[in-house]
Amino acid sequence: MATFSLKTVQKIPVDIETAWEFFSNPANLQKITPGNLGFKILSKHHGEKMYPGQIIEYKVKPILGIPIYWMTEITHVKDKEFFVDEQRFGPYQLWHHQHHFKVIDGGVEMTDIVHYRNPLGFLGNIANALLVKAQLKQIFEYRIKVVEELFGKWPTTQTNSVEFHKAA
Repeated sequence: MATFSLKTVQKIPVDIETAWEFFSNPANLQKITPGNLGFKILSKHHGEKMYPGQIIEYKVKPILGIPIYWMTEITHVKDKEFFVDEQRFGPYQLWHHQHHFKVIDGGVEMTDIVHYRNPLGFLGNIANALLVKAQLKQIFEYRIKVVEELFGKWPTTQTNSVEFHKAA
């Protein structure tokens, strides 16, 4: 059974306070998720500010419009530097998502690192090759596009990136 990872890096022309306020508010996740996934936050008591131990519940429709329940916990938060969410219940056997923020000249560099493992052993690995990897790439590329629309494009020709790796 394989563990996969993806990493995205995006430079955003805003100050750290603006970036942190937006990305650490769970309600904004729906704004940066493609509409075709039918993503909806279900939890009513998750609060507006992120904190360790926070539980956020969602419904998402990743395959054939079939709704799936997903619960994540915010396990680590360092104000204006990083936070981590981990799946407690949902479509993956493992989901560990790090969100890092670094002040750079002209704005903020945001890095997402996700480690994930699909269920069903070798069938999950096949599903990753046929569907999951492409869908995650599409989701994170969509996020990059929406963040550029919300906050502006980085003023250089450097492109933002989405990279995948398979752990040994």
